Amino acid sequence: MAVVNSSRINLKEGLESAIMKYLDDYSEDVIQAAEQITASIAKDTVAKLKAESPQGNHGGQHKYAKGWTYKLDKMRLRVGATIYGKKGTYNLAHLLEFGHALRSGGRQVGSTAAIEHIRPVEQWAIKEYEKRLIRAIESRR
Repeated sequence: MAVVNSSRINLKEGLESAIMKYLDDYSEDVIQAAEQITASIAKDTVAKLKAESPQGNHGGQHKYAKGWTYKLDKMRLRVGATIYGKKGTYNLAHLLEFGHALRSGGRQVGSTAAIEHIRPVEQWAIKEYEKRLIRAIESRR
């Protein structure tokens, strides 16, 4: 019997079946790592969004900052997360991120200006996910 990365490969069953068994075990480990990392990144992203979202002097914006949450989407060979604002706050995201015009027309500097807070957190989440997944895969070798 040969030992590779503490996974036993039984060569008596044949090389092809031994390789397939090893690859199945490896892919299962990667899927489990991806699920754990996805959940962790989603939780961290929500925390960052809550911290980075505009608080403002109005109760509505404070409610907006506290309204971020996530949902994990698990499928057979895929896992993902959806990060969103709860009911009553999701419609502010676009207006705050990109700014908006006044009812009377035009834009006033300050209250209607864009407050970019979603994109930086999104970029962080993408890079952090890649970094953690690569680290998990490399530690599996």
